Amino acid sequence: MNKTLFEKIWESHVVFSLNKKIDVLYIDRHYIHEVTSPQAFEELKKRKISILKPNKIIATTDHNVPTTAKNFPIKDVLSKFQIEKLKKNCNKNGILFFGLKHDFQGIIHVIGPELGITLPGMTIVCGDSHTSTHGAFGCIAFGIGTSQVAMVMATQCLLQSKPKQMRIKLEGNLNLGVTAKDIILYIISKLGPDGGTGYFIEYSGSVFKKMNMEERMTVCNMSIEMGARGGMIEPDTTTLKYLYYKIFSTKKKELNSFKKKCKNLKTDKKASFEKEYKFNSSNIYPMITYGTNPSMGIKISDSIPKENNFEKRNIKIKSLKYMGLKEGESLLGLRINYIFIGSCTNSRIEDIKLISKIIKNKKKAENVYVLVVPGSKQVYKQILNKKIDLILLNAGFELRLPGCSACLGMNEDKIPSGEYCLSTSNRNFEGRQGKGARTLLASPLVAAITALEGKIVNVSEYLKYNPIN
Repeated sequence: MNKTLFEKIWESHVVFSLNKKIDVLYIDRHYIHEVTSPQAFEELKKRKISILKPNKIIATTDHNVPTTAKNFPIKDVLSKFQIEKLKKNCNKNGILFFGLKHDFQGIIHVIGPELGITLPGMTIVCGDSHTSTHGAFGCIAFGIGTSQVAMVMATQCLLQSKPKQMRIKLEGNLNLGVTAKDIILYIISKLGPDGGTGYFIEYSGSVFKKMNMEERMTVCNMSIEMGARGGMIEPDTTTLKYLYYKIFSTKKKELNSFKKKCKNLKTDKKASFEKEYKFNSSNIYPMITYGTNPSMGIKISDSIPKENNFEKRNIKIKSLKYMGLKEGESLLGLRINYIFIGSCTNSRIEDIKLISKIIKNKKKAENVYVLVVPGSKQVYKQILNKKIDLILLNAGFELRLPGCSACLGMNEDKIPSGEYCLSTSNRNFEGRQGKGARTLLASPLVAAITALEGKIVNVSEYLKYNPIN
């Protein structure tokens, strides 16, 4: 019988089925952080239940952590409590914990892959919606609620209904300035915020095949922004090369058997999906969002489209009012005073290397404040080793310590009310980056160019006269 990659992994992890709709799914890897874990630990304590397999759990601090040395010790009472509580819970239960002073600390969806803890064919969960990032390695990875966090801790299993399957195929050559972030923003703009609801997505085609692992992670990370349960890409030689030198990944003597395993992690040619979409990359250009959900995205040189659907129009008008924008208006020339480069979507070394190429020997516009927050201590070290920090400093960018930072404003890094922030993160909801803050989502490339210009410009035209070296 022909099967999809998703079906092969799912079926190999079903412990037993309760009925035709609910399976008991074994979980290979459980990631936890300081925000969604305290309640789960407390629940187990109340019920006098021990953690079944603490060696399958990896913990780190990311959401609430300060990103400047001057904010240590942590001043915020809740943040301090959650971080200290996680440390105590991990120490008590023998869980591997990457705390603030650890060399491996960072955003959970950055450190898992970069350390080789995330491996192809795994089932992975975390009390965080962007767990879908790990699907880039050919994994079934998805976010879970706090009660489910406790369930996995206690049983290493999870009750799950099998989602439907969707395949998104992308072929063709990329236009100038188009990155993985532009590709996923384009797809979300076409399918809408609920276009993937009830589905697990497989990304296929030559464009995804050519992507490096950092780019694939960006795509899978934002799968949930169209309502999908998660997203995944078949593992291949690119995946294996990425994992080869990672600290926790498969050792050299095991590599051959690991290669054989990956060969079977493919969708069979005649396998079927409940829904399929095909796109041509020649239609994709550098993107930017204008509203308050990630599906409100346009080609950066286009004007904000008009909405004819009555129900959708009311939502759109409300969104545009919050953003201080209007239908038919162009974003070109819009003054941007804040730029955030970071988050689990775009804070990896390849993202930082890209912006360094654009800004080298240049200065940011005087009106712009640029915040660069690496996704992990490992990324931070690479920035220093490659002397990228000097490029950032000379350009007037501020380099911070690792953490989720201004992606969601659960720490000191917030955008002032009424200000526009061009952000490389994944969500642009009202108040996401601070009360009244207005978020425009874009790629690191667009962010870097905007920082130099101090306003939104036609990136495709800019690159014609300012090629990336």
